[in-house]
Amino acid sequence: MRKISRRTFGLLAGAGATSLALPHYARAQGKPRAVVIGGGAGGATAARYMAKDAGDDLDVTLIEANPAYTTCFFSNLYLGGFRSFDSITHGYDTLASNYGITVVNGMADAIDREAKEVVMADGSRVPYDRLVVAPGIDLIYESVPGYSAEAAEIMPHSWKAGPQTQLLKSKLDAIENGQQIVMVTPPNPYRCPPGPYERVSMMAHVLKEKGFGDSKIVIIDPKPKFSKQALFQEGWEKYYPGMIEWYGPDVHGGIKGVNPATGEVETDFDTFKGDLVNVIPAQKAGNIAIKTGLANDTGFCPIDPKSMRSQVDDNIFVIGDASIAGDMPKSGFSANSQAKVAAMAIRGDLIGSKVFPAKYSNTCWSLIETNDGVKVGAQYAPTDEKIASTSKFISQTGEDDAIRQATFEESVGWYKGITTDIFGT
Repeated sequence: MRKISRRTFGLLAGAGATSLALPHYARAQGKPRAVVIGGGAGGATAARYMAKDAGDDLDVTLIEANPAYTTCFFSNLYLGGFRSFDSITHGYDTLASNYGITVVNGMADAIDREAKEVVMADGSRVPYDRLVVAPGIDLIYESVPGYSAEAAEIMPHSWKAGPQTQLLKSKLDAIENGQQIVMVTPPNPYRCPPGPYERVSMMAHVLKEKGFGDSKIVIIDPKPKFSKQALFQEGWEKYYPGMIEWYGPDVHGGIKGVNPATGEVETDFDTFKGDLVNVIPAQKAGNIAIKTGLANDTGFCPIDPKSMRSQVDDNIFVIGDASIAGDMPKSGFSANSQAKVAAMAIRGDLIGSKVFPAKYSNTCWSLIETNDGVKVGAQYAPTDEKIASTSKFISQTGEDDAIRQATFEESVGWYKGITTDIFGT
């Protein structure tokens, strides 16, 4: 009965934070309250696992500014024409209807840690006993001189999936033979370490499919090396010979700035002009984590490796890209794994359920060309200092076509499995 009544109320009252908040809190008095900020791979997983494993003993609210979530993982396959945009976009209806989660479609503006309340942009307040903060990343536009949120409409970053992803695809699809693409990649740490280089592969795939042999892709990288470098460079030479040029800092000498009006990227070595310029700036934890004081001077949030509990506030857990997760990369798989550990710890805090030792895992797949998939991953366990890798694996150069096709097919199955695990559909 609880699930039906909460869903019915949500449909009648609407999705606004004000309309949902007060009646819900009045009915939920006496129950422990778990609130999640952010409905991505980490936040939605945490909400679902708390609700499904605690049953009617725990009141769970998920706050998300957007009505649907577009995954960053597999968004490069959309750029390459291997996926539709709809296939990487997911809603929250099942979390509300099947798991009794109250989904508040609104912007969380602040956290009143003393009162234990989330302050919404409309002024309403969402009380909690435990809070999961999963805001993902924000972009440090000024890390690339000349770049800004306004410039991103001309030089898209597409590092927050959604309209930016569609904008980048439209610009990629408009490229003509002989025109050049320039990508500025981010410094560490950033979301999805192999992501920029898979994106280059997908852009090259599109150019190759169109027969645009006179076009080039130039990568201006602030890092001297990058994730899966040998695998990507082997693939680029095999499938896209002469099309992709990678410049590390020892060659370009430093990125001096970008000019959106002219499409230029200036370095100490040369000025590169692109008909499409993709700028991925440096990153930090989502703004609400910064505003609340959950982050340290790195721009990310220190956590207890055994639970994902904030080192700043025992009532708050920080998961996903916003957290300092030791050896774990910032990825959708990592966020999903961390969410389950946090959800278990919160159930232990609030309803006394058993808490098992934390275990974490991650795999990052990348597509280089049709049916040529590669992967890297690891298992992790907490130490007193950090989340540490206990075993790891990576695809090897020179693998035969059957292995690479199997790896790609594995990634497709994983995507279906993990999105079901996150959103319940």
